[in-house]
Amino acid sequence: MNVRTLCLSILFEGEATGYEIRRKCVEGECAYFIEASFGSIYPALNKLEQEGLVTSRTQQQSGKPAKKVYSITDAGRAAFADELAAPLGEDVFRSPFLLFARYAHILPRELVETRAAEQLDKLVQDRKKLDNVAAEHGSKAGDTWVLNYGRAIMELAERHMRAHMHELITMARAEPNKDAAE
Repeated sequence: MNVRTLCLSILFEGEATGYEIRRKCVEGECAYFIEASFGSIYPALNKLEQEGLVTSRTQQQSGKPAKKVYSITDAGRAAFADELAAPLGEDVFRSPFLLFARYAHILPRELVETRAAEQLDKLVQDRKKLDNVAAEHGSKAGDTWVLNYGRAIMELAERHMRAHMHELITMARAEPNKDAAE
């Protein structure tokens, strides 16, 4: 999947501005699919518009600059379905916490304990976010399935942290002033 497909998916659900698309990619229901920056969203929208897959209109706002609102066309809906039918790429998972955990043995125990607790809290909060999204958008079968998949992953990660964070903390250095190179 790419930013182009992500833009089409959001517009498939209804019209949106580039800013609204970005917000859904960062904190909304699309945050779990792929990363998309303003620097990639606007060029994708421009190209989609040139190809006739989306249209735009300018909407005036009181006391604010006008905004450009995008809508998907029938050709865009067909292109979106075609892109979904193409072979999928690999899922990408990146975690700064896992890099931290890999090197817990060179870090002070107190820091590792703090970061492990923060990670556990983050997992709990992320799962709650999914629960809230489910309450707001869980009416479609596909949405419900995707949300339940995400919640299952979060629950498993949370369970693993609760059951094994003591191992991570134990491998950390007990002496705070010990040379990290050892």
